[in-house]
Amino acid sequence: MPNFSIMPREPKFFDLFEKSVANVAKAAKELADFLEDYTNVPLKVARITELEHEGDAITHQIMEQLHRTFITPLDREDIALLTERLDDVMDFIEDAANAMLLYRIEQPTTRAREMAAILVTMTSELVVAVPLLRNRSKMKEILEHCVEINRLENEADAIIRHALAELFDDTPIADVIKWREIYEHLETAADKGEDVANVLEGVVLKHG
Repeated sequence: MPNFSIMPREPKFFDLFEKSVANVAKAAKELADFLEDYTNVPLKVARITELEHEGDAITHQIMEQLHRTFITPLDREDIALLTERLDDVMDFIEDAANAMLLYRIEQPTTRAREMAAILVTMTSELVVAVPLLRNRSKMKEILEHCVEINRLENEADAIIRHALAELFDDTPIADVIKWREIYEHLETAADKGEDVANVLEGVVLKHG
């Protein structure tokens, strides 16, 4: 017979959410530091990959907990969606780092550094916002962070537009192809960060 928990506010979900978002923020910081000090590339990319694997393990724990818990503190679909979107941010951060290693990028562009800085700020906002899920009386404070994350995503879009335009200024076609893919990964990571904020906003509207 399944081992169900009937506690209505299972704290383990919140612990795991906070662990997940902290791990994503750490990966964003590792990426930004890596682009600022572009040395020992294989070692630094391996570290980001290690964090991605840690994120996968946390995601698995949350989904396992979800299947074992009868009454959840948030709607089941919101728990699954929040978990998946945090995992998406991590995946695209790792994809960007791996592409730089795979394509033997000699030096990152200024725009790539700017995008990494955006991801650091965005994930820092999430690190503050996610713990507010624990207390319904504080849930509405999450909305302030969602607004800032939406603003950061708009800023990221502007950076990517400039980055793509600059690619066609006497850039060799091989480099255009490489950097378009890297920029796409960075942009998608920011998009997924906004998706996390949208999930949080939906939770607030339901429960706040």
